[in-house]
Amino acid sequence: MADDRFDLSQHPVIGDGPVAKAYRAFLTWLNDERRLSPHTVSAYSRDVEDFLTFLTRHLGAPPELSDLADLRQLDFRSWLARLSEGGGQDISRARKLSSIRTFFRYLRKRGLVENDRLNLVRAPKIPHSVPKPLSVPDAELLIESAGDFETEEWVAKRNVALMTLLYGCGLRIAEALSLNEGQAPEGDAMRVLGKGNKERFVPVLPVVRDAIAAYLRESPFAGDPDGPLFRGVRGGRMNQDSARKPIRMLRAALGLPDTATPHALRHSFATHLLAGGGDLRAIQELLGHASLSTTQRYTEVDTARLMAEYARAHPRAKG
Repeated sequence: MADDRFDLSQHPVIGDGPVAKAYRAFLTWLNDERRLSPHTVSAYSRDVEDFLTFLTRHLGAPPELSDLADLRQLDFRSWLARLSEGGGQDISRARKLSSIRTFFRYLRKRGLVENDRLNLVRAPKIPHSVPKPLSVPDAELLIESAGDFETEEWVAKRNVALMTLLYGCGLRIAEALSLNEGQAPEGDAMRVLGKGNKERFVPVLPVVRDAIAAYLRESPFAGDPDGPLFRGVRGGRMNQDSARKPIRMLRAALGLPDTATPHALRHSFATHLLAGGGDLRAIQELLGHASLSTTQRYTEVDTARLMAEYARAHPRAKG
């Protein structure tokens, strides 16, 4: 099977100094440990390279690790201003800022650079007029970045696992957080206890199983089948406020709409299935809705596609 990871040998070389080595180690970490998609790792590589290129001009020489530690808010704002002068859109600048924050968090965790001034730089404010379900790229970006603001690796993997479960299986946030470790999916389906103690079985994609398994391998609290699957930092059952917090932070950092919430991932699950040709009644069963009208409110499909399906399928449309 072909390797679908990002090809680290193909990214441009930016030198052999400590910063360049840290940059390449960062990409390796994204690629091999975070297991991000090649597209996402490529975006990180471009953003960090552009930032280091700016610093070379800004400082008059390629930056050292000590230069990164000494950067002021003004320096970071100058970089954002330069992006704006180049015609960069706010959403693009917000994404680039998120990439640089992730790079600096990596450097801090490795004990290479400590600089909290970047956290004081506000991301460009993005006006949004989008529907409640997320787009497929936004949903993927939200999941891949769910652990970016965490300093502990197991917490980062927990966030990714939770968001992957919500989007991959269409669970309510309360349903996901009520799961115990012994209910972690191991096969192609899992049992979920929904509203009114109504039980349903939902298919489980390999990516969901893998994300949860990766989180449990890192969790210091794993090993109790009767204990909560998703735990807070102190070991108790994770609450909904803790689940919403990383998404609130990511909305600002990534320029995602205000409607990007844990519940929006369930909504997006239904909408994307229907848009891909899924059967509405099957989606109703997957979501655990008592009535089809509730499922219809959860799904939004392009009107032109619906009209085309109507014209194709209705018996009187051909007459």
